[in-house]
Amino acid sequence: MKPRVKRALLSAFGLLTLAGAGLGAYAIPKIRAFDQSMAQVYDIAPPAIQRSSDPAVLARGKHLTESITACATRDCHGSDLAGGQSIDLGPLGTLSGPNLSNGFLTAYSDGELARLLQFGLKRDGTSVRMMPVQDFNWLPDSDVVALVSYLRTIPRIDRPNGPMVVRPLAKILDRRGEFIFDVARHVATRPRELAPPPSPSAEYGRFVARLCMGCHGDGLSGGRIPGAPPSIPIPSNITPDASGIKEWTYEDFIKLLNTGVRKNGLALNPFMPYEALAKMDDVEKRALWFYLRSVPAKPFGQR
Repeated sequence: MKPRVKRALLSAFGLLTLAGAGLGAYAIPKIRAFDQSMAQVYDIAPPAIQRSSDPAVLARGKHLTESITACATRDCHGSDLAGGQSIDLGPLGTLSGPNLSNGFLTAYSDGELARLLQFGLKRDGTSVRMMPVQDFNWLPDSDVVALVSYLRTIPRIDRPNGPMVVRPLAKILDRRGEFIFDVARHVATRPRELAPPPSPSAEYGRFVARLCMGCHGDGLSGGRIPGAPPSIPIPSNITPDASGIKEWTYEDFIKLLNTGVRKNGLALNPFMPYEALAKMDDVEKRALWFYLRSVPAKPFGQR
């Protein structure tokens, strides 16, 4: 090997070694902090709740399970709540919503289940992984009771759970606040803000829109999800910008929610849980529309 080539290779190796060392110095503390946080036991007692058998309460719980909370979607717990399909997030890991019918819920008391829905805490008081509690913990206590009551009625289906793997990159992004895997750290440590009574208004729509923010970003202008592999579709802009929904009518919006077809006639990628959006009631859909039309217009990709 020529000396010049050898020196170049040694130099490149040295740079890679330094880059690796720098990356390790950055990544290892964040990974360690994530693991320590996931092991933390939160001092939040389960609320005292009384489940109901009232048909109206159960109907409300069924509606919320299938719409606002998006529990009964294929990428969450499945339409029968017996486990959703696994989602390969590449370098972030693999996500699988567990089977809620096969002994999972029976291990929880009603109060523990309510606490899980409100704060993202498991039975032992530690954080649940990747459950989007932040999307719906604004629901009032009466709706939490409705959810708990309805979930107690679902039939048992024996189906094994899929894998749940959180890789180092996911842990780093969580600590950076770019992707929520350590749910309780982001939810249980903050005051729980409750929504006003349902109404077709931007005020109520601000809460309904949380269902969109996990993918489209807090600013709702879309762009690639941090760390997501190419197989995950890039969320679009849903602000009133020219690159978003500026030219949309309410009818265009309703068509999207109800059929999964955009204004331009193209079908949505199945990754978007439009089956949950379609099952929202008229008040929720109008509230979401009014809120999306009220937010600042942002260029695509600012999330």
